[in-house]
Amino acid sequence: MFESLKKKIGKFKKSVDEIIRTQEKEEEKITTKEITPKKTLSKKPVKDIKAKDKIKSIIVNQEVIINEKSIEKPLWELEMALLESDVAMDVAEEIINTIQTDLIGTKRKVRKKSENIVEEALEDALLKVVSVNPLDFDKVINAAEKPVHIAFIGVNGTGKTTTIAKIADRLKKQNHSVVIAAADTFRAGAIDQIEHHAKKLGIKIIKHQQGADPAAVAYDSVEYAKARHIDVVLTDTAGRMHTNTNLMDQLKKICRITPPNLIIFVDEAIAGNDAVERATLFNKTVPFDGSILTKIDADAKGGAAISIAHATSKPILFLGTGQEYTDLEKFNPDWLIKRLLTT
Repeated sequence: MFESLKKKIGKFKKSVDEIIRTQEKEEEKITTKEITPKKTLSKKPVKDIKAKDKIKSIIVNQEVIINEKSIEKPLWELEMALLESDVAMDVAEEIINTIQTDLIGTKRKVRKKSENIVEEALEDALLKVVSVNPLDFDKVINAAEKPVHIAFIGVNGTGKTTTIAKIADRLKKQNHSVVIAAADTFRAGAIDQIEHHAKKLGIKIIKHQQGADPAAVAYDSVEYAKARHIDVVLTDTAGRMHTNTNLMDQLKKICRITPPNLIIFVDEAIAGNDAVERATLFNKTVPFDGSILTKIDADAKGGAAISIAHATSKPILFLGTGQEYTDLEKFNPDWLIKRLLTT
């Protein structure tokens, strides 16, 4: 997971650490030269020992100041590495600017671990872009008036239907009753696909025939949930591109007739910057509340995971880590950053 980007971040850490260590050695040479007493015939051994102790004391308390020029090349290389890893350009720039702010002008005592300073700057920069408007999915479900209506949006082939099944399984294990609305009436086989998951999970599904009005399916599902005191309605919608006016109008109609408590955008992490661009465009047309990234276990670059929250100003809610229903991790920014910084 994120192996490619981890190596590039590790290279940056090593480069800056070496630069700081070189500065330390230069400072020590200058300090020793300035303070070492000139040898004279009358010099006493005791005074010589005191002079050496004084030099050690000053070197230990000496401070190295990290300047812009010294880390200019490693920062440029890191920015290129981020872009090569499908991190969005504005996100890469934000990360570099934060690292610059944290490192440049930093005063650090000589012989204090330089790795800590570099790692702290990286943590700060990454946390800033991935921790956006946090939203606790479980708290929303527990606090909202029932039934809670959740609509899932995104393009075909990104794992949206499987993700709905994973969420359904998770909710069921938390003792929430669930019904699934098969509102993707556009794609051939979509109803059968979601019905297959519903049967495996023992969850009721509301469906109409292919080509039916998706808004009617969502409406019937919510009404079914109200009548039977079901906690959560999960609505599957047709995978669509933002440029497909008819399908986008259908999505808007669903949201107008049965307003969701949450709209969740689903895309695959391995799509990288394409996923971020799609999320940005969807968010402009049908503003969503958060995103779920699938196939994170197969993502070597990590670009989408780093960029999507910052690009949309909407938080990542979950990460899909495999094909099993249990392969769904609640998103934790610290978990992501630890994976990126641990070599």
